[in-house]
Amino acid sequence: MPKFAANLSFMFTELDFLDRFGAARAAGFDAVEFLFPYAYEAEAIAEQLARHELRLVLHNLPPGDWAAGDRGIATDPLRVGEFQDSVGLALDYATTLGVRQLHCLAGVNANGARDTYLDNLRFAASQLARHGMTLLIEPINIFDMPGYFLSGSDQAADIIVDAGMDNLRLQFDMYHVQRMEGELAAAITRHLPLIAHMQLADVPGRHEPGSGSIDYRRLFALIDALGYTGWIGCEYHPLHDTLAGLAWRTALQA
Repeated sequence: MPKFAANLSFMFTELDFLDRFGAARAAGFDAVEFLFPYAYEAEAIAEQLARHELRLVLHNLPPGDWAAGDRGIATDPLRVGEFQDSVGLALDYATTLGVRQLHCLAGVNANGARDTYLDNLRFAASQLARHGMTLLIEPINIFDMPGYFLSGSDQAADIIVDAGMDNLRLQFDMYHVQRMEGELAAAITRHLPLIAHMQLADVPGRHEPGSGSIDYRRLFALIDALGYTGWIGCEYHPLHDTLAGLAWRTALQA
């Protein structure tokens, strides 16, 4: 069966962030992920992970100024220094939290440049490699995030190949790929050698599996058959109550 990690930026949001770790453990999760840790002291998050015997499997590099509309700065040639500083901050947190994978948001800026993106990915991957960590990139659909630079799974695969870094891999979010491309089973099969992390949500609505049109029972069986051993992050907005919505794990034989 696939291994599922609770995304604490989406689940148990009725609780304060540091209280969500205990809720995830009580709900039966062995691992968690979240978008950004930077509003909290790394030691406070590490204490929650240790107390509840949870593994942190993923968080993002700093995105720039999220409130101002930044969704990553890795493609912006005017902010290379800022990007490099952000990698250092992410590594400070990652080493304290024991996470082995960091996701790099590409950005939605009008100055987006592929060559800058490749250079920044090479820089970040080389810094993470010193700590035995993997850098991830994720295609994100342009309906939820208009203008996002990286929106297709084949585009992401080409970037990974062109960057030429052994520790640069694909974060495959089934919700985003379904919205942009469909044919999830074919895309997973095609890109499996590059995939180091997966995420899920149903379409439409970005709610829990079983709430929409994606055949997750079939996909979970395929993922197992293909031999994927990584985590699948539950990055969805619960339709109602988080705990009630987790019935999909039993209903879909997950």
